[in-house]
Amino acid sequence: MDRCRKGICSIWHINGECARVSCSIFLYGGEEIYWPGSIDRAVSTVIDIFFQASFYTLFSLLFGFGMQMMKERLETRGHPWRKILFRRLIVLILFGILHSFLLWHGDILLSYGIIGLFLFFFYSRNVKTLLTWFYFLLLIPAVLMTVLSFNYKEELEYYINHERIQAAMENYRSDLTAVLHQNYLDWIYANGGLNYLFLALLLLPMFLIGAVFMRNKWLQDPVKYDRWLKKLWLLSLIGFVLFKGGPYLFEERAWLNFLQDDLGGMASSIFYLLTITLLYQKGIFKKWLKIFEYTGRLSLTNYIMQSIICFTLFYGPGFGLYGSVSPLESAGIVFMIYSFQVMFSRWWLSRFYYGPLEWIWRALTYHQLQAMKRKRVMSYE
Repeated sequence: MDRCRKGICSIWHINGECARVSCSIFLYGGEEIYWPGSIDRAVSTVIDIFFQASFYTLFSLLFGFGMQMMKERLETRGHPWRKILFRRLIVLILFGILHSFLLWHGDILLSYGIIGLFLFFFYSRNVKTLLTWFYFLLLIPAVLMTVLSFNYKEELEYYINHERIQAAMENYRSDLTAVLHQNYLDWIYANGGLNYLFLALLLLPMFLIGAVFMRNKWLQDPVKYDRWLKKLWLLSLIGFVLFKGGPYLFEERAWLNFLQDDLGGMASSIFYLLTITLLYQKGIFKKWLKIFEYTGRLSLTNYIMQSIICFTLFYGPGFGLYGSVSPLESAGIVFMIYSFQVMFSRWWLSRFYYGPLEWIWRALTYHQLQAMKRKRVMSYE
């Protein structure tokens, strides 16, 4: 089961997206056969440990954080927060449908919108209840699936669907009709059956822990909670190493994939978030990290832009590079795309308050047009 998945984290996100949209082996197995070179295998290992399942979980945490923040602000101002948050999710679902079936089957927006609706059952619950559900939803499925996977470890280890890989190779290099058809088939494959349930059992607890972060004000006042954040950072680092890197100590490790993605993804996402938060308090790092804020403020626009660029590069209606770009080459493409997005985001925000898609999302959420163009060009020197 492949589950693809912004701020400073966009570069890590697009690294996973670029790798997966460029070749079907990441969805149907066979990576080591199709890219057997030592360098490419090393790059794939880096992607698996440091990127895979680490950043859609991080974005899930931040999504829950943001929804909780928006709820509290709307409630304080006396606005109908339930109606506004519901509209926000519906608009996100619409974005997700268009993105999923017109650009990339690995979309996460549709899942955020649908699974985000379950947050309405938790907004009025206390922090203790949120934490209880977080542990329950995250730990129990991970343990059960790992035990079940162990019983089928040989089948999982050598799973390769050559027929689906070849069909994807042909269709994604063909015309637009074939591309959209294959994209639909891949979405059904990745999200059909129990797969979507397992995805929900990972995203929802990350939404909840994000809401806990917001309610406890851990990120809003890192100086006050410095000691606690450092302890949590250390625990998340231990979990990162244990669950993300630990499986590589086993010769056969496919049966540990669920544990690696769920518990490892949770630990690594919190580790990355806290690392950035703590470094941001240091003057020497703040200046360098601040430049990545621009891409974060245009997160939705940059997310869709990445898919449009990759669609153009890899699929038949564009340059048709699908299946011919190695993991190492895809990492180079990632660097170029993200560098462009950093410059573009900074340029755009010097002239406008919101990104183009952020503006649409905000206008539809509040049923009101928002101010867009700045009266004067801002300097970010």
